[in-house]
Amino acid sequence: MGDALPDGVTAIVASVRAGRRTAAEVVDEHVDRCRASHGRLNALVQPRFDDARREAAAVPPGGPLAGVPVSVKECFPVRGLKTTLGIRSRSGCRDEADAAIVTRLRAAGAILLGKGNVPQAMYLHETDNPVWGRTIHPHAAERGPGGSSGGDAALVASGCVALAIGNDLAGSIRQPAHACGVAALLPRAASLGRGGAFETMPGLVGQRSRAGLLGRTVADVAAGWQAIGTAEAAPPPAPLRVAWWDEAGPLEPSPAVRRGVRIAVEQLRAAGARVERLDAATAAEAAWIHLALVSADGGNDVRSLFGGERPIPPVERLLALAGFHPVLRRILAGACVWTGRGIEGAALRRTGPRRGRRLARALADRAGIEAVVEAWRDRHDVIVCPVSALPALRHGTAASLVVAAAPCLLANLVDLAAGSVPVTRVEAGEERGRPWSPDPVRRLARRTDEGSAGLPIGVQVVALDRRPGVGEAVVLEAMRAIEAGVSPAVSR
Repeated sequence: MGDALPDGVTAIVASVRAGRRTAAEVVDEHVDRCRASHGRLNALVQPRFDDARREAAAVPPGGPLAGVPVSVKECFPVRGLKTTLGIRSRSGCRDEADAAIVTRLRAAGAILLGKGNVPQAMYLHETDNPVWGRTIHPHAAERGPGGSSGGDAALVASGCVALAIGNDLAGSIRQPAHACGVAALLPRAASLGRGGAFETMPGLVGQRSRAGLLGRTVADVAAGWQAIGTAEAAPPPAPLRVAWWDEAGPLEPSPAVRRGVRIAVEQLRAAGARVERLDAATAAEAAWIHLALVSADGGNDVRSLFGGERPIPPVERLLALAGFHPVLRRILAGACVWTGRGIEGAALRRTGPRRGRRLARALADRAGIEAVVEAWRDRHDVIVCPVSALPALRHGTAASLVVAAAPCLLANLVDLAAGSVPVTRVEAGEERGRPWSPDPVRRLARRTDEGSAGLPIGVQVVALDRRPGVGEAVVLEAMRAIEAGVSPAVSR
């Protein structure tokens, strides 16, 4: 397959429009790449290569995504394919029509190569399920690409597609982008919505998943957003007013994660931004509130997807924890704290079934976070912070490291535009910077750091402005400035 990656979105569109290449030639190149890498990655689990070639031969050259090979996450219906969510009993669920976002991609001239793999029921940050199997990280066979949009992130990182569509309820686009060293954009709900994705948690109160984009560069993501987004582009403010922190919630960030944030901040400062450090306590509290709302039904919506089928062990474990009665949760939380399992104890206290007053209290807490964010907006345009506390996770560890994704959850909780941009790679001296701890979650984080040298590290950019099109423009502008000072080798 070779080490050189194919052209990105903007270069493909320019070459097709100029007649230097045909869309069919571009698709053939990416199909060959998909075939060559599948045995190693297992990322494109529902290919449609013959249809893609026919569509490429007929695509007009003038579209904003003319000839661009794309993938979509398995949860987006594509006529003739399946939406299984990695659940065997759903293997016969053939899609009858395209999702809204697939229709937009086609109208823009993009060529859909197929669907990317997902975690079972999209309930983990690890892309593995009994229908399609496990997806492997493009640069580290012992690790995964994250999730739940992990299959698509791996496809973008490996050059199998130039653009991909995922969705994000709890970091599910930004986490795999960070893990795989690619760029991502999560627009606000009013800008792109769910995109027609299958709704796994229809009873969720106060939260919804949002569709978003993954590409190798910020320019590629921006081109995709301009082609299929519904909000009109708006100029970002100048100079940007940047707030930042390098904490990651309940789990201390890896040394490389802290360094990555500081690289990004210094790059923005050099580009003329006004920079101020903020206390990360509000973001840490927002993460717990978000997890409280997502788990408020005790896992019943996700559990119902399985019928009589048994989930894979990590999903089964999380669903069991989600369903524990509040009284039992308090008892178990106390036992965890007593035995040195502090993070697990905090998770038991802050999550789980809640109705009536307890649910109303969580929603009131959410409103309190919104008020803080509103106050921030008077002084800041954008926040720069970690995407995750850790680099790409080892296989089989995601269920125990849910809190690693805590930095993503503020943007989900209060519906802010956000993105991820690669900035560096873990250095050898950063593999052992985490102190030993009796807490099993922290010990597993320490093991994650070990052997991580060379893995990508991204930073998160969150816009505070909620006006249509402005938040996304701010995120993209800040990510462009950060990317401008980063070596191209970071995402390779």
